[in-house]
Amino acid sequence: MVERKSSGPRVLVTGGAGYIGSHTVRALLEEGYNVVVFDDLSRGHPESIPGTPLVIGELSDPRALKDLFTHTKFDAVIHFAGESLVGESVRNPDKYFQRNVVGGLSLLSAMQRAGVKKIVFSSSAGVYGEPEEIPIPEEAPLRPSSPYGETKVMMEHALSWYDRAYGMKHMSLRYFNAAGADASGQIGEDHEPETHLIPLVIEAALRGQPITIFGDDYPTPDGTCIRDYVHVTDLAHAHVLALAALFGGSESHALNIGSGRGYSNMEIVRAVSRIAGRETPHVMGPRRDGDPAILVARTEKAREILGFVTQHSSLEHIVETAWRWHTREDR
Repeated sequence: MVERKSSGPRVLVTGGAGYIGSHTVRALLEEGYNVVVFDDLSRGHPESIPGTPLVIGELSDPRALKDLFTHTKFDAVIHFAGESLVGESVRNPDKYFQRNVVGGLSLLSAMQRAGVKKIVFSSSAGVYGEPEEIPIPEEAPLRPSSPYGETKVMMEHALSWYDRAYGMKHMSLRYFNAAGADASGQIGEDHEPETHLIPLVIEAALRGQPITIFGDDYPTPDGTCIRDYVHVTDLAHAHVLALAALFGGSESHALNIGSGRGYSNMEIVRAVSRIAGRETPHVMGPRRDGDPAILVARTEKAREILGFVTQHSSLEHIVETAWRWHTREDR
């Protein structure tokens, strides 16, 4: 159970029943915020936000948004809702532009009409595409290599214009690879289908069925891709800090949220094997198109502006908490 310290500012969290959303809801409640979740439950799980007011609806439904903002006065919004599968976005870009951009703009319009002037936006490292510089700074060119990444860029641009025209301040958090689970074991990563590496490796260890590691000929120490993993608890805390900054009068910013440290695919396999106490079966496959060799964040800007420093993002802790979640008896 999450203890509510007080009834603070009222925050709308779209997509708040999802993986990152539910962890952020928990962090907000612990800090005394008054939270309402808006989610269509296409990927979210209401049991992950017990006791939190939940409005079931879609951003594409203008009546639902109008009713939401008419009946409840919000002080800020944290916007997670949307689609996030890179491969699917390439196959079905219409779905992504409709849900991520058209839906996102509907939310901004509803906020503008209701006079809500603060939003924390769930952006992505996917805005950068193939990076020219590692670690990646926020000033790097935005050249997404997928419709998913393009939708995030479009929303970031829209937020900048809404700031200029309406004074709507935003924090766009460009996070890298969210991973791990709440230390309590009560909530964790539960996607269908699952596409993230760590839960897929854990599933391979549990079932004894090999996972395919795509590419072992990258210019990295062990030949496999390197990614920046940030624990979902740290990521949730970043949203709380971003919200606090906006309430404190901060200007709008786009910030990388990562650990600043990269781990290779094979390091993930070995870490899961250590935690599981058994070898994780795996096979090597060819590279996937569009997979950069290394994606690691520069994190100084988030530290300077938000005071954000990771506390839980060691590889061992990420894998240990994810393993605990995936091996729960009641799952």
